[in-house]
Amino acid sequence: MADSDAQEFYHAELRPHRSLPLRGFGIVMAVLALGSFLIGIGFVVRGAWPVMPFFGLDVGLVYLAFRLSYRSARQREHLRLTEDALTLERVDVYGERRRWRFQPFWLRVIFEERDPDSNRLSLTSHGKSVTVGSFLGPAERRKVAFSLKDALSLWRRRVASPDSE
Repeated sequence: MADSDAQEFYHAELRPHRSLPLRGFGIVMAVLALGSFLIGIGFVVRGAWPVMPFFGLDVGLVYLAFRLSYRSARQREHLRLTEDALTLERVDVYGERRRWRFQPFWLRVIFEERDPDSNRLSLTSHGKSVTVGSFLGPAERRKVAFSLKDALSLWRRRVASPDSE
């Protein structure tokens, strides 16, 4: 059976959250640049002209920080559980792809919760482990862990022991 024809028990695309859309970023930068320019002009009028380049530097550094944040948002992970495998495909910020394939019967979903604000999700099988959703917040990672565990339980009931139905 082709992988695309296999029954899908779970599918998730994990992406880092960014609360400011690109249009909002443009507005914030415009307001920041205008404000810095106007304040800089105030300093120039009072004779403190050497301060002006630092206002431009501030705006440039904020712009750079936002661009780096948006670049890191390009990473993503795809989780897909079908009848014969659980696949994890990770795309990093440079667009490079890595893919892991697990046999679901032997797969363990390890969710370690240190406290409500700190947890870790990993997939483990045959002595190998892969961390999942490291860029997600703790609540999102918890939700993925429990939904993936539920999907694996359903897979085990339906696929691993088809005679039980």
